[in-house]
Amino acid sequence: MNLKKRINNKISELGFDVIGYTQPIVDTKTKMEYREFLKKKFHGQMGWLENQYEKKINPKKVWSEVKTIVVIGLNYAPRFNPLLKNDFKEKANISVYAHQRDYHDVIGKQLKEFKNWLYTEHKLDSKYFVDSSPVMEKYFAKKTKVGWLGKHTNIVSKEYGSWLFLSEIFLPISLTVDKTKNDNCGTCRSCIDICPTNAIISDYKIDARKCISYLTIEHKGPFPISIRDKIGNKIYGCDDCLSICPWNKFAKPTKNKDLIPNEEYKNLNFFLDFDKEKFEKYFCNSPVKRIGWISFLRNVIIASGNSNSKILEIKLEKLLNHDNPIIRGASIWSLGKLSSKNKIKKKLKNEKNKYVLFELNSLS
Repeated sequence: MNLKKRINNKISELGFDVIGYTQPIVDTKTKMEYREFLKKKFHGQMGWLENQYEKKINPKKVWSEVKTIVVIGLNYAPRFNPLLKNDFKEKANISVYAHQRDYHDVIGKQLKEFKNWLYTEHKLDSKYFVDSSPVMEKYFAKKTKVGWLGKHTNIVSKEYGSWLFLSEIFLPISLTVDKTKNDNCGTCRSCIDICPTNAIISDYKIDARKCISYLTIEHKGPFPISIRDKIGNKIYGCDDCLSICPWNKFAKPTKNKDLIPNEEYKNLNFFLDFDKEKFEKYFCNSPVKRIGWISFLRNVIIASGNSNSKILEIKLEKLLNHDNPIIRGASIWSLGKLSSKNKIKKKLKNEKNKYVLFELNSLS
């Protein structure tokens, strides 16, 4: 049995669903497009994308020994269409991938086992990456049989739709590579049309600053006022453009027990009772924990303003006294949609913070 077949067998044995091989080379067109993306500031506050530009466009600057990149896909498809969650305004809408154990930990453990096996059995070193290093994973995935780049800028597969976690293994040897997968999006624009904030500005191009996933996870500080209504009940991430993809009809729910979503969806009211300690305990094994308590509470408050639920008023009013101005400002906006604006202004008649005063003055 040749080495590539042994590698494939081991990766499949570890539970991965699709494997592809490509060279560690980024073409000129992609480099230019990425530079343009950064130049237009579409990356928002994700400064590391600019700081790590040279590594992103040249894998050998990540690991000088790399000669082949193995791209791996792991199915995390849910049992039902996440778009259904958008209709329950009082429910906290968390992205599918964050309803179970942190995928970084799940996949990292599996790839560490592969790395140890490769060295023990074949005396070969390797490096592995799980969505936390300067690797253009979607670019390399589309160069393989893993899938193609959808118009929503995520990888799509005929077998798994838009529900693949990607990871990469860098190998110090040359192996035969795959042919590029055909783009099967055709004239479909479903992912572009459904985006609540019009973040997908054209086919295969996204302005992250408008993306609800970016705003609720990466963005620090207040949300733009023009976008808040459109966030709906989403408190961590957004699956709309993934969920609408027609190719999902062929995807079967994940069988990985660590990735099967906990489908008990809590009310926003439940999370408004959280303090920092409760947040860190409740999300200790979830990717949600990485956004921190303040950003999470901000998200819950904005979603509460979109809920049309008068029940949440009392808890939001208490948050007008919160130490953090981001929380006070978000609470002003949300209460402004649920209760008397004069009542809010009276409660904050002694406010001094410029940002919070801006929110007060924005009440119409």
